[in-house]
Amino acid sequence: MENKRVAVIGGGLGALSGAIRLAQLGFSVQLFEKNPKIGGKVNEVVLEDYRFDTGASLLTMPFVIDELFDFAGFKRSDYLDFVPIDPICRYFFPDGSMMDASADKSKMETAIAQLSPNDVKAYKRFLKYAERIHNLTAEIFMFTPIHEFRKLMRPRYFRTLFRLHQIDPFRTVHQSVSRFFSDPRLVQLFDRYATYNGSDPFQAPATLNIIPYIEYGLGGYYIKGGIYRLVDALEAVARERGVQIRTSAEVERICCVHKRVNGVQVNGETVDADYVLCGADAVVAYHELILTKNATPASMLKARVLGQGHQHQREKVNQLEPSLSGMVFLWGLKGKHPKLAHHNIIFSSDYNTEFRQIFKHQQVPDEPTIYIAITSKADAAHAPVDGENWFVLLNMPYLAPGQQWEKEKVRMRAVVLDRLKQLGFDIADRIEVEQIYTPEDFAELYASNRGGIYGVSSNSKTTAFKRLPNRSRLLKGLYFAGGSVHPGGGIPLVMLSGKMAATLIAEDHK
Repeated sequence: MENKRVAVIGGGLGALSGAIRLAQLGFSVQLFEKNPKIGGKVNEVVLEDYRFDTGASLLTMPFVIDELFDFAGFKRSDYLDFVPIDPICRYFFPDGSMMDASADKSKMETAIAQLSPNDVKAYKRFLKYAERIHNLTAEIFMFTPIHEFRKLMRPRYFRTLFRLHQIDPFRTVHQSVSRFFSDPRLVQLFDRYATYNGSDPFQAPATLNIIPYIEYGLGGYYIKGGIYRLVDALEAVARERGVQIRTSAEVERICCVHKRVNGVQVNGETVDADYVLCGADAVVAYHELILTKNATPASMLKARVLGQGHQHQREKVNQLEPSLSGMVFLWGLKGKHPKLAHHNIIFSSDYNTEFRQIFKHQQVPDEPTIYIAITSKADAAHAPVDGENWFVLLNMPYLAPGQQWEKEKVRMRAVVLDRLKQLGFDIADRIEVEQIYTPEDFAELYASNRGGIYGVSSNSKTTAFKRLPNRSRLLKGLYFAGGSVHPGGGIPLVMLSGKMAATLIAEDHK
């Protein structure tokens, strides 16, 4: 096979997924990661005797990973152990009540009955409603590159295309959830799932109610040893299949001639390639990689061939609202906290105000919802015998003028510690190690658009169609994977984006 060199930008899950598939298909693949180790936002940090996952903390749709290993000729079980989590999450509500959510149907119904007896039947109806959305949309929206018109014109997809009204695209997540549940605590619980792809439940389309079905209908899992073990496993498979992985290798520019890519510039060196699979944020790539601000006169002359198309593409991507960002506290704590589960959510008292401050005003919320993941509950080796490793995440706005993140770190730390103390977790004097991340750090570490964690938000009814495609419309030979492009953010969807991009490259090469 001639002309089969692929340069992969970034070492995130989408890029790794695509690189493995392309290598298995016979392409010569080089992967370049700007950081010292691969994984993108799925990372790990060790602070003295405490170990932390710093990205995703819950795995859904594990069959996506299994399929990739099968495709590459490996058995996933030889590399990774998936452990069902029960409860999936422990919820703490503003009124002091608590509830354990479970993928076990009887346990979940019992928990809801104890919290709000009148809503048990509502949950059954809601889960059937969410399952219907899943059945109608999964194949076409999660497993198909919907921007490829020829792929949409398959007879089996007509059923979905002609029944779009049944996927509830015209109501918001909050409006639809409120139709089912009478208890505001359950409304808040199911509103939360819009944040899984970085969106506002009061703006995002109710089609996103597919997400709770994926969690409660299909289950939630933990990877033994930590979520970063997935990166280790994918790296091992990639190297076994011949992928050349270079770390501390920053791609500075995507090279092109006559509207076709011909390589990448890495640490000042030009690497020739017939195709480029970009796992970096697509919005950032269109702004900084195709033509950088400090481009040389020669590179600018080459870029002029892109003409007005490049400017139009920039304007198009600028219209896409970035997703939620976050503030993360990694705390190694002395002492055990049996009242907390592996995953915990401490809800704010006014969810609407929280998201209005985040998205409308781009300001740090006065009272953020607090998410706490403690992997030492499942892996004792992640903390000392008498300690726990707390990953604490707060919803935050993407980067905007006027924000003062150094001050906000101090303020939010005090807000979180005070809220935890109110719940009986007086931990201020028990923190042995600490590391803090803000949206500025996410932008710097992962080149994410304005510090967004999940790529592009879904705060409009047409976002699914506006999300950037896996194939560039500007440059031939340029393809995209990752949370900023179709089908979206989260471990399984990001890995599916890599599959879509690799499949398109293989089809185009033939």
